[in-house]
Amino acid sequence: MSASDEELPKLLGDCVHCGFCLPTCPTYVLWGEEMDSPRGRIHLMQQHAEGAPLSESMVGHFDACLGCMACVTACPSGVQYDRLIEHTRAEVESEHPRPLRERALREAIFALFPYPRRLRALRGPLRLYQRARLDELVRRTGLLERISPSLAAMERLAPPLGKAPRLPERVAARGGRRATVGMLTGCVQREFFPGVNAATARVLALEGCDVVIPRTQGCCGALSLHSGREDEAKEFARRTIEAFEAVDVIVVNAAGCGSSMKEYAALLAGDPAWARRAEALSARTRDLAEYLVELGPRAERRPLPVTVAYHDACHLAHAQGVRSQPRALLAGIPGLTVREITDPDVCCGSAGVYNLLQPEAAGELGDRKAGHVRGTGAELLVAANPGCAMQIATALRRQGAEIAVAHTAEVLDASLRGLGRGALITDAP
Repeated sequence: MSASDEELPKLLGDCVHCGFCLPTCPTYVLWGEEMDSPRGRIHLMQQHAEGAPLSESMVGHFDACLGCMACVTACPSGVQYDRLIEHTRAEVESEHPRPLRERALREAIFALFPYPRRLRALRGPLRLYQRARLDELVRRTGLLERISPSLAAMERLAPPLGKAPRLPERVAARGGRRATVGMLTGCVQREFFPGVNAATARVLALEGCDVVIPRTQGCCGALSLHSGREDEAKEFARRTIEAFEAVDVIVVNAAGCGSSMKEYAALLAGDPAWARRAEALSARTRDLAEYLVELGPRAERRPLPVTVAYHDACHLAHAQGVRSQPRALLAGIPGLTVREITDPDVCCGSAGVYNLLQPEAAGELGDRKAGHVRGTGAELLVAANPGCAMQIATALRRQGAEIAVAHTAEVLDASLRGLGRGALITDAP
C-alpha cells in the first residue's frame, strides 16, 4: 500500500494545504499543533524527500499519527495520506535508529501480538492474575505505570478472560446452504474475544452459510503493515492467501484485519509470484456487516429491547467505506434503538498498537470517546474491532460508566437466537 519512490512527488504534491483535514485529525484536535496535523506531516515528508534527514523531532510527529485515515475521507483533493504515512513509516523503521528501550518495546509487541499461539500461552497466567484480583492491586499502587507506561496500558486494556471455546474447521449452514465462506479468526480476536468469533460463525450459519475456518491461518499482517514493517506484513499476507485460496468469499469481523486484506493487491503488486493471487484474495474479502447486507437476511430477527451507540472503527469507516451496513443490520432488529455518537470520525485512540506506543495521547482520545458514548445515554456500545472494544471499555471503566460493550456479531447472534437483552447487558438488581 505504501508509495513507491517514483510516485512520491505526485502524492506529496496532491496536498493543497486547505485544512479540511484538521477537524478530523485526532492529534490536531488534542493539541492544535500544525506539525501534528496531516498537512503538517506532509510538509515534513516533503522536507525529507528533498534531502532533510529524519530528525528525532520529525519522527516524533510521524509516530504521533494514528493512521486512522479520517483525513483521507475528509480531503476534497483526494490526497492519499494513507499511502504516504505507510511509506514514511517504512522509511523511519529502516533509516532511524530508535533508542534501545523503545526498540525493545516494539520488538516485544511484534513478537507477541501477531502470533495467536503466543497469545494463547499468555491467557492462562493472565486469567489467574485477574481472578486473584491482582490487577486491582497493581493499578492502586501505580507501580507498573512508573516502570513503563506502555506496560501499564497493556495491563489496563486486557479484557476480562473466561474460557475460550475453540471453533471446528467447518460450521454447517442451518436451513439450507446459500453460500460457503471462509472466516478469519484473527490474533487478538481469537484469543481475547473468542465469543465474537463464535457469534460470527453462528450468525453466518443461521443465515445459510457453510463456514470454513482453516486451521492453517495465522496473522493477516495488519499490525505490521500499519507500523512500517512491510517485509513482515508481506510474509503474513502470503500465508493468509495460501490459507484462504480455496474459498470464494473471506468474511472478516475485525476492521483492521479486513482493511489490510483488502490492501494485499497493492502490498504484493511488485511480487510476480504473488501479485495476481493477492489481487484475487483482496477482491474476495468482505467485512461481516458488508457481506451480510450483500447476502440479505433470511433468519428471523427476534426482539431485543436495547438502546445502543454504534462506534465507527476507523479501518471500517475510512479504510473500507463500511458505514451504513452495520447500522442497517442493527436497525433490522425489532426493539433495538441506535443512537449516534458525537464526532464519530475522530479515532478512539486504539489504532492497532498506538495505545501501547503512545499511551498518554491514546488515553486522552479514549476518554474523549468514552465521554461522547456516555452522552448518548445508550446501555450498550457496539464496535466492530477488538482494539476499539478494549480501548473504549477501558476508558468507560476509568470514568465509572456502566455501559456494556459488544460486537455487531454478538448483537445479531442474541437476536437470531432469541436470547434477549440479558445476553448483552446485566441489569442491576
